[in-house]
Amino acid sequence: MQGIGIIGAQWGDEGKGRVVDLLTEQAQVVVRYQGGNNAGHTCVIGNQKIVLHLVPSGILRPGRLCLITNGVVVNPQVLVEEIARLKSAGFLENEDRIRLSDRAHLIMPYHQRIDVLREERRGAQKIGTTGRGIGPAYEDKARRAGLRVGDLLEPEEFKKKLAANLEENNAYIEKILGGKGFTLAEILEPFREYGEKLRGLVADTSRLLDAEVKKGSRILFEGAQGSLLDLDHGTYPYVTSSTTTSGSIFSGTGLGFGRLPLLMVGVTKAYTTRVGSGPFPTELSDPVGDRLVEAGGEFGSTTGRRRRTGWLDILALNYAIRLSGLGGLALTKIDVLSGLDPVRLAVAYRYRGERLTEFPADLKILSQCEPEYESLPGWQENLGSVRRLSDLPRAVRNYLARVEELTGLPVLLMSLGAERGQTIVIRDPFSL
Repeated sequence: MQGIGIIGAQWGDEGKGRVVDLLTEQAQVVVRYQGGNNAGHTCVIGNQKIVLHLVPSGILRPGRLCLITNGVVVNPQVLVEEIARLKSAGFLENEDRIRLSDRAHLIMPYHQRIDVLREERRGAQKIGTTGRGIGPAYEDKARRAGLRVGDLLEPEEFKKKLAANLEENNAYIEKILGGKGFTLAEILEPFREYGEKLRGLVADTSRLLDAEVKKGSRILFEGAQGSLLDLDHGTYPYVTSSTTTSGSIFSGTGLGFGRLPLLMVGVTKAYTTRVGSGPFPTELSDPVGDRLVEAGGEFGSTTGRRRRTGWLDILALNYAIRLSGLGGLALTKIDVLSGLDPVRLAVAYRYRGERLTEFPADLKILSQCEPEYESLPGWQENLGSVRRLSDLPRAVRNYLARVEELTGLPVLLMSLGAERGQTIVIRDPFSL
């Protein structure tokens, strides 16, 4: 397979970064194609914990070309700081390995302020936004008022566009949201500096990607967030502001559909988590849920917020499989289930006496659904040192087999701990 798409198959935080890090051992190009710095991909390499928000996780492998394409919204301050941290940690020997689309839209300071003020006004109806300005940036993009990376390279043109945008956004911040606006000067000078620091990275990433396809390079597409946070198909309005399913690979990069063979791999935890508000049928508000939080380190890599936890939801997973045309699964954090007996899978919902086997679109229905569980024997063994499928306890192998049976997809790889080597590759996605 020449191309692999890594898709979050839950509400995000599934462990996509570590899966990307593993597969980039074979890939030559890694592409980030949607979302912004509201995503955080965590990789543990030796004794170093690396959290990436904009730069693709492939940067942690020497020699890989990393593209941040047009579908991403970019906070230039965050990107500049992230590049500096990668350099100081010894993971970026050459900035030529990063290329940033001139068409990517910028997250501006007023986007962040609008995001925070709106969430404060919602009170008990909060969506759970990270406050990073992602939604307002995509709004400006959709209403054709956004500033793009390419504008940073033209200081006078950038100044004119910024002045026009500030007039409107300041009026909204001050008169509607009751906040404090910005002066032109306090934004202009730092953004001029960001433009100069990023100038050497800016490129037409669609052309670069097409050239790599023609060369026959193995390409990995790194998704952010998860399928259930998709703007169209997720648990709206408790969603992100971009398309998180596989279709955004094409619009978010400028890659034509059918341009290269692509296998979509869905990443799912062996249980379920989500951050923020919204219905969550399998949520556990009990000691088991607390244990999953502690054993799994379930705190957001971007916000530090405690994640909500629950048993693996097969209905939600099958919905994600259908949305993105997934061809295989990467199962993460199965080690966290060690010591729990039984382990459970939600195989249906009960809603007002009716048994549902499909994930409902109506949030009123979803919020009233009670999961119907199938229980499987648990295991007590610590899995961190296991490196072969045949060495796993029988109960773990039975759990994997049941997940495959219920989803109709093979589990291609699985993680047994946070470190780079704690992974079993059952079937190599690039060989399929």
